[in-house]
Amino acid sequence: MYVPFNEIDLNSRIWIFQANRSLTESENDTITETLKSSVENWEAHGKALTASVKLFENRFVVVAVDERDELPSGCSIDKLTHWVQEIGHQLQIDFFDRSLAYLDAQGGLQTVPVPGIKQAVANEIIGRYTTVFDNQVSTKAQWMTKWKVPADHTWLKRYFSGQLSV
Repeated sequence: MYVPFNEIDLNSRIWIFQANRSLTESENDTITETLKSSVENWEAHGKALTASVKLFENRFVVVAVDERDELPSGCSIDKLTHWVQEIGHQLQIDFFDRSLAYLDAQGGLQTVPVPGIKQAVANEIIGRYTTVFDNQVSTKAQWMTKWKVPADHTWLKRYFSGQLSV
């Protein structure tokens, strides 16, 4: 059963799928409507899942499941993955590329290839206070408070160990 994202419980489990490029308004609409329709009938072991879908920053698809009613099963999570893969295939978008870090820097969303992080820090493209999207948060509450955080509060902090805090 679909519910609006702002109404789903704070302890709901979430998955964040990151697009490898910025999405158009039309793509946002297509993805939203397709996934809303899919989660409307989403089930685990024959029992309805209470779920939500929302897109953010023209880049991130966030899917939430309220686990208070029913836990998603391995098969239902596989189904979600399949839906996102299928949408990606149709729209020529890769939602599963984990080789990019996502930053809110210089007035907009930027990506940096993970192998280039050290150089981006040396070139001051990424600083300790650059906002980074941590797509590994696992609940809506974490998403609200820990999704966008300073780089030195993430796995990137190791790149700032030799720098003085200001």
